[in-house]
Amino acid sequence: MNLPLHGGRPPAYLVRRMIRLSRAMSKVIVDEYGQREFLRRLSDPLWFQAFGCVLGFDWHSSGVTTVLTGVLKQSLAPDVHGISIAGGKGAKSTSAMYDIPKLAEHFGLSDTKTHSLLHASKMSAKVDSAAVQDGYPLYHHVILFDERGDWAVVQQGMNVENRMARRYHWVSDSVLEFTCEPHAGIICEARAENSLDMTSRGSQENQQVSLDLARGDTENLKSSIRRLGGRNTLDCWLGVEPVNLSGYEMPRRLDWDLFRHIYDMQPKNYEELLSMQGVGAATVRALALVAELIHGTKASWSDPVKYSFAHGGKDGVPHPVARKVYDQSISYLQGAVEGAEIGREERKEALKGLAQFSESMFSS
Repeated sequence: MNLPLHGGRPPAYLVRRMIRLSRAMSKVIVDEYGQREFLRRLSDPLWFQAFGCVLGFDWHSSGVTTVLTGVLKQSLAPDVHGISIAGGKGAKSTSAMYDIPKLAEHFGLSDTKTHSLLHASKMSAKVDSAAVQDGYPLYHHVILFDERGDWAVVQQGMNVENRMARRYHWVSDSVLEFTCEPHAGIICEARAENSLDMTSRGSQENQQVSLDLARGDTENLKSSIRRLGGRNTLDCWLGVEPVNLSGYEMPRRLDWDLFRHIYDMQPKNYEELLSMQGVGAATVRALALVAELIHGTKASWSDPVKYSFAHGGKDGVPHPVARKVYDQSISYLQGAVEGAEIGREERKEALKGLAQFSESMFSS
């Protein structure tokens, strides 16, 4: 799935049409399959892309993420669909923390469930900006949730070097731990070399040692770094050429005041460590490298991106396409279009968009 950066804005007439069509289609899906299933579908990267295409937006663009979620923010009505959405692009992404309590109150959600939603929003963003260091700093984050507190997160990062986007999908059903392979899907065209993935099962032992290092005496950690050469820039100790992970360069000096604060707080697990204010990519990377190079507990340096996650790829990567599942997805969207309360021309154009999406996936 290719997500190049495309400039410009969608025309107003298209946005108005997308809002009407997405409102009608979403109602059909929720009425037929339920709110939880709608959230699951949005956490499926290929279905999400197809939904944007049916609504009339580009298949081949990073903008489908920001435009589709922006349209849903205007079309989903809590009283009609039983789903709310918070967050957005750029500065609006941080508004989720303020909007969630108000939207949750409308649903009558308990304080416990509201706190759970706030934690999901915070941790999904923290994981994809600090625990997964793949060169795509986040610039977009939304969380959708229903009247029972089930949720889905869609967020996107941009690599300023290759001007390509990467989209991260989460859904509450599949998250057992925020720091152990929590994603429903990660979509991007290319794999990056030497991407630090602290959420991999292969990084679990490194997580524990990183936690022990952070909770231990700060002077001992300083001593460990001095044993590696006395420098605080750690990428040179990887044994490979430094990787240009835009937005993730190590600082010239580590923040020892932060490490002293961590020592005072004594986080009980890696998730709690990661959630602490000030613990970002540099802190995670420093601890991971010291844990690996001093203590021999390896972290995963394999890019966690998944290709064509939902149905496989037509070239058999990462696995052959399951035609039956693919056809079910097309039928699912087609039924939503045909059942929507929209005009004849809108229905015709939406089905044409779905057909074009299908043809782009299977030319033979």
